[in-house]
Amino acid sequence: MAMVAARAGVSGQTVSRVVNDSPRVDPATRERVEEAMAELGYRPHRAARALRTGRSETLGVVAQTLATVGNSALLQAVAEAAEARGYALAVVTLGSAGRIAEAFDRLHDQGVDGAIVLNEASVLARDADPAGLALVVVDAPADPRFAVIGTDHAAGARAATAHLLDRGATTVHHLAGPEGSFAAAERERGWREELAARGLRIPDPLRGDWSAGSGHDRGGVLAADPTVTAVFAANDQMALGLLRALADAGRAVPEDVAVLGFDDIADAAEFRPPLSTIRQDFAALGELAVRLVVDRVEGRDAPDPALLAPALLAPALIRRASA
Repeated sequence: MAMVAARAGVSGQTVSRVVNDSPRVDPATRERVEEAMAELGYRPHRAARALRTGRSETLGVVAQTLATVGNSALLQAVAEAAEARGYALAVVTLGSAGRIAEAFDRLHDQGVDGAIVLNEASVLARDADPAGLALVVVDAPADPRFAVIGTDHAAGARAATAHLLDRGATTVHHLAGPEGSFAAAERERGWREELAARGLRIPDPLRGDWSAGSGHDRGGVLAADPTVTAVFAANDQMALGLLRALADAGRAVPEDVAVLGFDDIADAAEFRPPLSTIRQDFAALGELAVRLVVDRVEGRDAPDPALLAPALLAPALIRRASA
């Protein structure tokens, strides 16, 4: 740092302000210091900074698995938002054992400043003590110990069901997500509420595990039932398997059966036919999660009664050829 200061003709304190992105630096001076840093190959030492500031500038992420498209998309969004704020990530996956208390212990051992719990893992956060860890949980009921954010899954499911009914279906069948998933339960709730509000029959849902394979397996049952004319799948991957099952059974989409998914994954428009779906804004969700946890870490989380309730982002109906 002393060498950078000498090269730029400034004080060491000015270099420190540039390194810590302080607004109290003249733009021309900042540019001169950054040029000196580049010329000398100077990089801030993360461990030394942690000793000085008491923060590691690392956030933890807890996920049940990264095999699902939704979790991977959200992790990517979190990683981009964290990098933009100068934070690194430490990722812990729970697997089938699902011991979130151990995950929190591991993150404490790694000295993370705060953590974000993703999707399916959120149901476990209610049963574990974060032990003072600044925490944001995605897709969970309200909890006074941490901030909760998510997509308004129930509203998205109601929009999906309403769209299928407005196309002329007499009822809508549901290919549901796994038990124990908050998002799956909320999507099922929205589907049920829309059918009930119209006084329509609510068929028994078939339950998958988010994978295309489970969508194909359960989809075979739906394809064999001639009364099935519209299906709301709880995610796009299961909808993909369902489309194959319908094709195998010789049933045309959307002429015989309309299909609508949830998530709007990157390849949804490339399905055959292109998949109508409910779009989650993963980028906005990741940005909000990181902003809230960093605000807590850096002491900017002013008490706000509104944050005691989950902050829900509105999804959007995307119309394509499948429904």
